[in-house]
Amino acid sequence: MVWAKENDHIVFTHDLDFGTILAATKAKSPSVIQVRTQDTAPDTLKSFLFTAISLYQHLLQSGALIIIDQRKSRARILPLDS
Repeated sequence: MVWAKENDHIVFTHDLDFGTILAATKAKSPSVIQVRTQDTAPDTLKSFLFTAISLYQHLLQSGALIIIDQRKSRARILPLDS
């Protein structure tokens, strides 16, 4: 997380702990894209991942937690409330 923040990168993860870390630290960055699906194969992810990135691009640039799965996506602006 520190490296991503210092280098202006977005964290892409399947691990649910990153959202918890953002909430606990009230961090304003880095943005995190959290995938909630059991099938993490690239061919499966690309169909909805690119759509979510395009939809939330402006939020990712300013700091957000984007949660996506195969059916829906949602965004929360950073910092998160606990």
